[in-house]
Amino acid sequence: MVRPMNIGALETGTGKSWSDFEQYLAGIGADQLSHQEIAQRLNDDGVATGWWAQSVTVAYEQQIGRRQPGQDCNGEYSVSVSKTLHGSKDDALRMWLGLVEGNESFSGIDISAAPDVNSTDKWRYWRCRLTDGSRVNVNIHQKSDEKASLGIQHERLESTDQVEHWRAFWKDLVSGLGPQI
Repeated sequence: MVRPMNIGALETGTGKSWSDFEQYLAGIGADQLSHQEIAQRLNDDGVATGWWAQSVTVAYEQQIGRRQPGQDCNGEYSVSVSKTLHGSKDDALRMWLGLVEGNESFSGIDISAAPDVNSTDKWRYWRCRLTDGSRVNVNIHQKSDEKASLGIQHERLESTDQVEHWRAFWKDLVSGLGPQI
């Protein structure tokens, strides 16, 4: 079943009720379509576009039991945590690097190789792989002149239990970066 907070966010973000989405999805036989086909139909028909089409599709797939919260369309699990910080994207990267400097593991799982740090004009990235086969991606971008967003995505998890464990771990870790803005 879809978590109630997802429904509220979808309704607020799209301006449509969940029952409107359910009616539309039943009408196109969405239970027989792939994730990509559902999202494409939502987008093409103007029911929900872009990111919202993806989000409605995920919520629907959770509702019909095709996937669990935190599970992607390939059956793998991931979790994301984000925090808005004062300063530039470079400041945020420096804060992150200072926070994790010297870490050889996260929550008892060793880092399998030295983290990779790189950047583009718009983004700053920090990535590493863990010995359990999962990987951690930190993506940083400028939200405004005075604020940067740091997002952690932990991919290739194996269960909803791991999702919840890592969500709590990453939230606790980023709390060391200062107050939430």
